Amino acid sequence: MKTFSKTDKGRRREMNQDYVYTSETPVGNLPNLFILADGMGGHNAGDYASRYTVEVIVDSVRKSSEASPVAIIRQAIRQANQAVMEKAQTDIDLEGMGTTVVVATIRAQELCVANVGDSRLYLAGSESFSQITKDHSYVQEMVRRGGISPEAARVHPDRNIITRAVGGGYDVEVDFFEVELKEGDRILMCSDGLTDMLEDEEIFEIINEKQNIEDAVEELIEAANDYGGNDNITVILTEPFSGEVKIC
Repeated sequence: MKTFSKTDKGRRREMNQDYVYTSETPVGNLPNLFILADGMGGHNAGDYASRYTVEVIVDSVRKSSEASPVAIIRQAIRQANQAVMEKAQTDIDLEGMGTTVVVATIRAQELCVANVGDSRLYLAGSESFSQITKDHSYVQEMVRRGGISPEAARVHPDRNIITRAVGGGYDVEVDFFEVELKEGDRILMCSDGLTDMLEDEEIFEIINEKQNIEDAVEELIEAANDYGGNDNITVILTEPFSGEVKIC
């Protein structure tokens, strides 16, 4: 396995409210753990929400006695949601804070993904590129109902209004996805600072043309900034089977 991650403030933001965590080695009962959070709120609140959420999730995973990845991650996100809600009530500067989160772990050839909000996980194969997570946003809900086209959604003025967030209420609904991985697959996790700037086809082209995942991540962030860098940009790129010896 090989992973590279990077977060960038972008060209328009004064601070970076994204937060990332990666571990290729076991965390509690999970064989590995990858987390990306995109905070929202006042000047310090979004930054605090994303970092605090990731810290609580990692701590919960470490302490969990559950065996199932879904159970471990669900419990961790719920604990983080509770912690963010309670913390927001103790400090007026943190009132209304929240964050998206996307969490992934890989066990053998199976990828387990959870998400709340509109930060995404994609699976890139040699000839295919598919979004695994579903955005919890006002505009994407309209797309799913057939109200507007995906093309119109990309430029809709309300495209960044999310319908679910950690810290958005005491009950947080988490979506889970389980995907079988194949040799050569790459896993991309990213905040909307990337996907608001680049079309999926452009993202896939950059990932495909770069042999080295470090170069691919750097190029993705550079391209998002070249298109305007309107938001913080965070990217995690993972090769789950990198370095494995093939048995013939």
